[in-house]
Amino acid sequence: MADTQVSQVSQVPRRQNLAPLLVPLAVGGLIAVGLGVYGRVHLPTGYAIGPAGFSGPLAMKAWLTTGAFVLGVVQLLSALVMWGRIKLEAPWIGTLHRWSGRAAFLLTVPVAFHCLYALGAQFDAPRVMIHSLLGCFFYGVFTAKMLALPRRGLPGWTLPVLGGLTFTALTGLWLTSSLWFFTTIGITL
Repeated sequence: MADTQVSQVSQVPRRQNLAPLLVPLAVGGLIAVGLGVYGRVHLPTGYAIGPAGFSGPLAMKAWLTTGAFVLGVVQLLSALVMWGRIKLEAPWIGTLHRWSGRAAFLLTVPVAFHCLYALGAQFDAPRVMIHSLLGCFFYGVFTAKMLALPRRGLPGWTLPVLGGLTFTALTGLWLTSSLWFFTTIGITL
């Protein structure tokens, strides 16, 4: 009987210290809410600026978001290699992961600027509402992930969950913008 009690006690999982995660989550939440509030109270200008070479702002947004989404897939696959879920000997995978993430983020900046400055957060149509909320969530969870990266003592699931949420938000953004554009307007540069 005593041996059974000892083995049951040893199987109780240790409590994880979530305190180091509070600041990244709080700051990420503030970023998400701040972007949403700004997008809602800011009077949209209707004026769009963006990188040259596109036929219009919607095409620019669709292609840059597609580029970010493709790099997001690279992020997902390289993370799976780094975490040992995909067996591959690739000493360069960490560098690929970091640079594809940087490039993906940079591709989203002109898109977010256009969405917030020219259009604002809109809630009149379901697709646009979901897109607006996902955009705010994306930057919030991305911020939380970046702030969590250098912290020690976080639970092992922290980065995979925050990275997965970032990828999920980016996928939702692509579905509600680029895929919609390509299937409604057509594939145009």
